[in-house]
Amino acid sequence: LPDPPALLPYVPRVPPAALPGKLTATTFALERPCCVFDRHANASDTVWLAVAFANASAAFRNPPSRADVPPYKRLPTTHSYMTLETAAAAYACSAPSPAILRVGSDTACGGQGSRDLCNGPLPSPGPYRVKFLVMGCHGPKAETRWSDPILLRRAGSPSTIDPAPTHRSSDVVIIASILASLGAVLAVMVLGAVGTKALGSLCHRDSGTVVFARSSYRTHHIPPALPQPPPPGCTCSPPGLGCFAPWPPGPCPAQ
Repeated sequence: LPDPPALLPYVPRVPPAALPGKLTATTFALERPCCVFDRHANASDTVWLAVAFANASAAFRNPPSRADVPPYKRLPTTHSYMTLETAAAAYACSAPSPAILRVGSDTACGGQGSRDLCNGPLPSPGPYRVKFLVMGCHGPKAETRWSDPILLRRAGSPSTIDPAPTHRSSDVVIIASILASLGAVLAVMVLGAVGTKALGSLCHRDSGTVVFARSSYRTHHIPPALPQPPPPGCTCSPPGLGCFAPWPPGPCPAQ
């Protein structure tokens, strides 16, 4: 019988930091193991990820060869499968690699022409447990411990969504009505203040224009009135001879 694989102290886990899509209804993220398999793998070895329902992980048996690896499509019946086959060198200390792995990201898995050993979406929230397994030419060489149970998010059923808005108590409705009324009054006051200010500005500009027009108004030059000769009076002759062209007609005044 072949020697049992070496048990490594590494425990796979979901990253503790907040990440977009860390847990979804069909996928989850794992920290990428680094410097974990260096002493137990060579260039020709591969590293697999075993995925099992949490209550079926104890019954999982390591496949003796690659030909015996359980595929994704058997998950509903065998409650486990293996995926993410990767060269061991990709997990070496010196290898640049992404910080996380995503389980269940291959949406084409399970369709026509898909690969049996693909990384398909998980069919239920689980929970699941995972472990890494180093496979050589002669079978398993090393394995990590199983992770803690990983529970996915539950998608809401359309039948549980209430299409009608949530009923509110009468107190909440009254408070909302008062706040809405206050908001309307405040808006009217603000608009009135803005309109008054704008009207005052226009009036001020008009007043300035009128003053300027008046101050710049210049009258035509009118020469001063010349003294007018007195109306024709009496031009009298020496006494006793009468008047020449009296005006108004009549006798001359007494001399």
